[in-house]
Amino acid sequence: MIERTSDETELSNVIPVTLDANFFFERAVRSLDRFQYDKALKNFRKAVEYEPENPVNHCNMAGILSEMGNYKASNEILTHVLEKIDPAMTECHFYMANNYANMESFEEAERSLMTYLEQDGAGEYLAESEELMELLQYELDRPAPLIKIRSREGVVEHDRARALLEEGKFPQAVDLLEEIVKVTPDFLAAHNNLALAYFYMGRFARAKECLGEVLEQDPGNLHALCNMAIFLQYAGDRDQLDTLLARLETTVPFHKEHVFKMATTMGILGRHKTAYSHFRRLLKDEEVGADASLFHYCAAAASNSGLHSDALRCWRQASKLDPASPVPAFFLAQLQQALAEGRAMSPVSYNYQLPFQEQLKQWKNNASSFTAEVRSNPLLRASFFWALRYGDSGTRMQVTEALRWIEDEEMSEVLGELLQQEPLQEEKLQEAALISLQRLIGSSLKENPVSAEEQELAQGDLPSSTEKV
Repeated sequence: MIERTSDETELSNVIPVTLDANFFFERAVRSLDRFQYDKALKNFRKAVEYEPENPVNHCNMAGILSEMGNYKASNEILTHVLEKIDPAMTECHFYMANNYANMESFEEAERSLMTYLEQDGAGEYLAESEELMELLQYELDRPAPLIKIRSREGVVEHDRARALLEEGKFPQAVDLLEEIVKVTPDFLAAHNNLALAYFYMGRFARAKECLGEVLEQDPGNLHALCNMAIFLQYAGDRDQLDTLLARLETTVPFHKEHVFKMATTMGILGRHKTAYSHFRRLLKDEEVGADASLFHYCAAAASNSGLHSDALRCWRQASKLDPASPVPAFFLAQLQQALAEGRAMSPVSYNYQLPFQEQLKQWKNNASSFTAEVRSNPLLRASFFWALRYGDSGTRMQVTEALRWIEDEEMSEVLGELLQQEPLQEEKLQEAALISLQRLIGSSLKENPVSAEEQELAQGDLPSSTEKV
């Protein structure tokens, strides 16, 4: 019988150590936990020696150097990774941008950050990139250049296009949206907003065609259905409109944005009680229930439905929330006067602004105020576009005179383009454009007062709700 010696017993209990990259990586992590950066760097270097083709080890080493304040050495390693080991490791550009920012090399930081956003498909550091972008904009005292963020293909450009729409810059919005839908044809929100932009510019046939493309891909798309209903009303197509309305009136949207879209659409289409029920749902939401304009929309729906006490209550609340605005006080006084005189209240627009006739009293003696309003109000700009496209020669001449007050490069560009084209004579649209234009520039206003019915058509309640992503 053979007995093991004590030495043999001790040797049998020894666990062999494998010196590889994982071994040194784990030691480096333990050193990091103890804030022993020198030891951590030493162990990460050893890990790199064992696996020189592993980009993660190099990035770990670069991260330690960055923590130690050696940003230049860190960027040298990150550049080595991108040039020699793994060019697809796009997060290295983000790390380099942070290093450059810490070195106060803000131009280089911006370039690296732009490269990361343009090349990275996963968007792992997208939130952090937005924070760094804000810092760089502050330090460089200028906005960052507009780029295509690969991880949000089309989203940033779409947000920019929505902003252009809301600013009334329709041609620029169309250019950008056309490019987006060309690159990403399944980006339905961009298609919907492109249809709106065409509609604002009076390109009615193209707007319907654009919506048709959306509904072909997604027959239940609420934004497209609502916009199509509005387009059909302006076209005077009652049969198709009634069929679509029957479908919309039985739809109960859940998402807040969809509720708002449905409410405004129902209001524009004259289904004021349905609109009122949707606006009331929104007012119960704490996030949006403190918005004065929302109380105005609800008041307009209530007033147009004959629910006068509800309308008074909503306009009073809007006045409290936005005491600087003359809008709630104006309509509140109008309704109180109508009730005191025992007459019907005139139809109220859902736009959160004074009626055009009230604004014209200010504009007729203040051209600069008129210019500022046209530049900032997309609905007024849309009226000009419609008049230019669908108006007769006399209307075009009136528009030309009015645009002389504005000195707006975009409006001048559109004027030049449209005056070279033969307008499409669609009676309903032409009538709306003519009435809108008269209200805008005050021509024959006293001699030919606008009726309440015409006012609602001209003021239009054009669909102003663009679709978000």
